[in-house]
Amino acid sequence: MKFSPALVEGGTVLLLFFSYFKDLVGREVTVELKNDLAIRGTLHSVDQYLNIKLENTRVVDQDKYPHMSIIMKIDYVHACGVCIDLSVRNCFIRGSVVRYVQLPPEGVDVELLHDATRREARGG
Repeated sequence: MKFSPALVEGGTVLLLFFSYFKDLVGREVTVELKNDLAIRGTLHSVDQYLNIKLENTRVVDQDKYPHMSIIMKIDYVHACGVCIDLSVRNCFIRGSVVRYVQLPPEGVDVELLHDATRREARGG
């Protein structure tokens, strides 16, 4: 399942996804950035702005981004809003640079999401 933060600019819906992501802490997710870089890792934390901290990170397409698996230039880090500490493989991703978050299939309770979405649509 893919989730795009760009689709949920409303405060109430944003909080719905924030609480959902909090339940996924400790699970492996893939975060695709707006510059097409995809990073996979264990979700460590997420805040109300959907800023994401990952642990045990790795680049999904290492053939396309070979430099990302060796060293990360400081200028690139600040330009794309991603900060990776390669010595411990931790990653902080600013929510505004996220295109999609791919969630683990077993971590998605579709019925729970449908019910919550229906309640929000009804205003309650």
